[in-house]
Amino acid sequence: MSKRFALVGAAGYIAPRHMKAIKETRNALVAALDPNDSVGIIDSYFPQTDFFTEFERFDRHLDKLKRNQKGVDYVSICSPNYLHDAHMRFALRSGADAICEKPLVLNPWNVDSLLEIEKEAGKNIYTILQLRLHPSVIALKEKIAANPGKIWDIDLTYLTSRGHWYYTSWKGDQSKSGGISTNIGIHFFDMLTWIFGGVKKNTVHVNAHDRSSGYLELENANVRWFLSINADLLPQAVKAEGKTTYRSLKIGEEEFEFSGGFTDLHTVSYEQILAGNGFRINETKTAIDIVYDIRNQEPIGCKGEYHPLADESQSNHPFNQA
Repeated sequence: MSKRFALVGAAGYIAPRHMKAIKETRNALVAALDPNDSVGIIDSYFPQTDFFTEFERFDRHLDKLKRNQKGVDYVSICSPNYLHDAHMRFALRSGADAICEKPLVLNPWNVDSLLEIEKEAGKNIYTILQLRLHPSVIALKEKIAANPGKIWDIDLTYLTSRGHWYYTSWKGDQSKSGGISTNIGIHFFDMLTWIFGGVKKNTVHVNAHDRSSGYLELENANVRWFLSINADLLPQAVKAEGKTTYRSLKIGEEEFEFSGGFTDLHTVSYEQILAGNGFRINETKTAIDIVYDIRNQEPIGCKGEYHPLADESQSNHPFNQA
């Protein structure tokens, strides 16, 4: 039987993946909310969706549907990070399960509050941890599990260019987004701890408006990581090809390739959730703890000019200061 969905946050980058997932799982998007009315993308999926730019009218509409026994089964949440907590609470109060983009919350203590509200409402909160569903990542987890006790050396570099708009938007406000490590890093931190175990040590070298780097000691891995939105840090070869993103995950001397296969992972996530197998609140806590600690500790810094792809034999390279 088809399920009825509402969507909070329809104008952003990630919302179309949720619309696509709802359509491809043969369900209906009946209502959507966004303060920005540039949401013509809805026509590609659900042109009959009732759309609202004001939360109060959206709230009233969902309440009316509920009272007429036409309430929504799920509320998908693609709003700015700092609003996720409130919108998940709204979903549960509306009698629906919540499907929320990462991070569920910015502060670890809010996780416990959500667990209480979930229990009180008798409804579920799910999150999107799509890398855990990537075939190559699943294969890697199986490989690591077959070598118990081994400590792996890992270098993670992720550069994804962003323009000046980024710093004006909520994403450039650390109090609203959680900063670079949360915006573009949390999925990687979740993936690594899912595969290599819990955190033993979390050290930050650099934490600036456009880059962040550090060292994670996990149960079965030592991870040196660098994240940035600054296009100037892209490798020359990448720039020459006109690309704006560079992703590298080295495990030992081997480059782990998982660039492809992302297109349908939101649909797979929805399929799992609808089958009762989605990722729940507790599974998000480790990554939330990591990024909270990153933005709330004093970076130890590094000497000299830092470039993630510099000669790693240099003593001033942050990767060598872990």
